[in-house]
This record gives sequence, structure tokens and C-alpha cells, in this order.
Amino acid sequence: MDHSLLLWAGWLLLQRGSGQPYLRLRPSPSDNLPVKDILEHPDPEYDPKEQDLDERTLRKKLGSSFDPAFMSVAAPAPGNLSSPAPPPRLRGSAPLPGELKKLELGESPSGPRLKLGKKARRKFLQWLWAYTHCPVRYTWKDLGVRFWPRYIKEGSCFAEKSCSFPEGMFCKPAKSVPKTFLRWYCQGWSRQKYCTWIPVQYPLISECKCSC
Repeated sequence: MDHSLLLWAGWLLLQRGSGQPYLRLRPSPSDNLPVKDILEHPDPEYDPKEQDLDERTLRKKLGSSFDPAFMSVAAPAPGNLSSPAPPPRLRGSAPLPGELKKLELGESPSGPRLKLGKKARRKFLQWLWAYTHCPVRYTWKDLGVRFWPRYIKEGSCFAEKSCSFPEGMFCKPAKSVPKTFLRWYCQGWSRQKYCTWIPVQYPLISECKCSC
């Protein structure tokens, strides 16, 4: 039986009679990321026990899907909790995209043709890129004991201010990539329940763009 679940395709709504009525796996397309916190059943009886958390066994079960760049078994060090977006004046240090390099600046729709030297053109494009660039900023998130690995480095888009000129557009998720985790899943009630680790795909923002 294939237990793979796609969180971004549709969170699993547990059927009546299952052991975790609080679990809701929400739909998460790229325009609805990052994934919101999951409402878990509060009863610790549905938590994995110590013998269920053997790291060697779980690493073997997850296999090549384990990605240390985006997941961690232990709580990340305080200095590694987040990677905030750089301030606007520094964003222009990122390489200019090809479409921006090809931008024609000599045409003026409401006046005579503009003349820009190479230096002025380069400075203007750097300023434009610094203003409209939408980097992904990452923050470590604790998914709780019912996920393994427990910690995920989740991406978000810097949307505190407009990224367009004139204002009106904001940085929004443009692409996402799925990362496979293990989810502790229980069926049944009380002592008759059956619990096991199943693989689930958790979508992460991989690219942000300035858009409406």
C-alpha cells in the first residue's frame, strides 16, 4: 500500500473513527504558502514513544529524502534560527537577471528619446533590481514530535512593503519544492489504535517574485 501523501495536493481529512480527529492537512498551492500550523490532537497518547524515535531506523526509512539543508533532527543553534531578507540597499548585490539586462531604457513614451551612458544605465538597473528583487528568507520551524525530522527550514517572501515602482505589487511565492518527511499516523482508538510512520511531502517556497 502506498502511504505517500502530498500536502500541497490536498491534506488528508481523516475519516470518522480514526484516532486523530484534530489532524487537518490543508491544501497548499504556491500562492498559499508557507503551510499554516497543523491542528493536532492534544492527547499525548497519539505521540510517538521513545522506541519509535530511533534515529538510525528513521533515517533508513526516509532514505535519500533526508535533506540536512532543510531539515534537522535536533533544535538548530540560536544563531541558525533564521536567514532574514537583506535590507533593500544591499539586495542589488545579487546578479541581475537576464531580462533586466536586456531592458531597453532609451525609449520614453511621453517625451524625447533618453540617452544613458553605460555607467548611468548600470546604476539605474542596479537600483531597479534592488527595489524589485524578492529573495526567499528562511526560518527554522518546529513541526512537533509527530514529524521526523522535527525541524524544517521554511521559506517566506518579504512582503512588508511594495516591490514595484509605482507601488502596488508585493513579493509573493512563485515556485515551491516538496520535501519528504515522516509523519506519525494513528488509526483506531485508545489501546486498539495502530500507529506508524508514513512519508509525507511538505511544500517549501523556493522562489519569490514581485507580482499583483
